[in-house]
Amino acid sequence: MTKLTVGMAQIYPKLGDIPCNLQKHLQLMDDFAQQGGQLIVFPELSLTGYYLRDLVAELASKPTPDDPVFGPLLKKSKELQLEAVVGFVEEDSRGRFYISAAYLSRGDVLHVHRKVYLPDYTMFEDKKFFATGSSLRAFDTFYGRVGMLICEDFWHVSPPYVLWMDGADVLIFINASPGRGLGKEEKLATSSWIEMVSQAYAGLFTNYVIQCNRVGFEDGVNFGGGSTLISPDGVELVHGPYFEETLLMYTIDLNDLRRTRARLPLLRDERPDLLIHEMNRIVMQNGINGR
Repeated sequence: MTKLTVGMAQIYPKLGDIPCNLQKHLQLMDDFAQQGGQLIVFPELSLTGYYLRDLVAELASKPTPDDPVFGPLLKKSKELQLEAVVGFVEEDSRGRFYISAAYLSRGDVLHVHRKVYLPDYTMFEDKKFFATGSSLRAFDTFYGRVGMLICEDFWHVSPPYVLWMDGADVLIFINASPGRGLGKEEKLATSSWIEMVSQAYAGLFTNYVIQCNRVGFEDGVNFGGGSTLISPDGVELVHGPYFEETLLMYTIDLNDLRRTRARLPLLRDERPDLLIHEMNRIVMQNGINGR
């Protein structure tokens, strides 16, 4: 497997309306597969909308075939022989709720990532309504090893680094990033930040980075879009429009991973043993939070 056709579904979810959002997912999966697509990525909380507050428990799902939301998604994934990443509210067996991303592969759930960094500053309320995820794991797909993160997770350098060390060559970042600040260019300051961080991780880790952001308004807040696909050289291959729904498509050459790493052997020369040694020293000296 050397070529992979990737799609980023930059959508405007309808807040709290799972049937509407589910139908949009199924239709876009159909459209994408008809164009030869293989992996389609949806944004954070794509099935529910973002500012859920007291709706969280009502809109929670479980990524199983008998779930009324995941049943149709898994059936469609199998029917189309398609890979898909969807964002949802997950409920565990003890009634805790998480902001989660599920990776669906041809009718199976390969992996679920629970958001590990929950922002509670300025306009953000994640920590008020959701439990915190507690693991970072890469996983195997038919085209290679993948890692997934959700929004605030990739503002912190440690989660993508851990996934890189766990073997991920493709990093999938899904987000629902509200627009804040105005830059010199005709885009939001937050869009500039997301793009800079995505390119930095791709170049530093010599990985592909797929970043899918949503669009639309909720509670007076605007979500900016501008989804991107970045090469292992840190070069932007695709850039979605700001503020508009769209389905972006691009075929990546997975051989570029080898070509880039032969030229720039950052992975070969990385020293996780040194990092562990020094982090243990810092924690012992300064306390559990490294302060």
